[in-house]
Amino acid sequence: MNLASRITLAFVAAMVAAVALSGPARASDTFTLTSPGLGAGNALAARYTCDGAGTSPPLSWANPPKGTKGYAVVMDHVPPDGGHHWYWLNWGIPSKTRAIPANSAKVGYLGGNSVNKDIGYAPPCSQGPGSKTYTITVFALSGTPNLPKKSSAAINRDALLSAISSITITKAALDVTYTR
Repeated sequence: MNLASRITLAFVAAMVAAVALSGPARASDTFTLTSPGLGAGNALAARYTCDGAGTSPPLSWANPPKGTKGYAVVMDHVPPDGGHHWYWLNWGIPSKTRAIPANSAKVGYLGGNSVNKDIGYAPPCSQGPGSKTYTITVFALSGTPNLPKKSSAAINRDALLSAISSITITKAALDVTYTR
């Protein structure tokens, strides 16, 4: 390899490294989800479970990606015996929204849950010994999901995830724990 080829190769390698180091995902630009309703170790406060008032926890998110037209929220759990349980489905959340207050049923639309098949949040009521982990995920969407423009118990987790699969830009997840 001649000197000119080595210089060109070194220049290309330096440019690739520079792009990789300055890529689009800087720490300050990362889409994040938090909840002021959590205790130490992301423990879900009793008031958000069946051992308390059973209200939905407050959520807040930051740094949504460009092009976000709205949000959806899913809270679910995979029990040790498999399957999926879901406790909260929320869609139609406006793009300017950055938080959902505790016990909110007025932001967007609510779907059914797998606990009692009703509309809205169903508080975790962990069975058996030990800590259980529940995942709350907020999805940044590039469009409006093809779902009813009203709350509906007929919308389950699979229907929501299917409706947002092609319009999800990114998501942020928060694992919360609960021990009875």
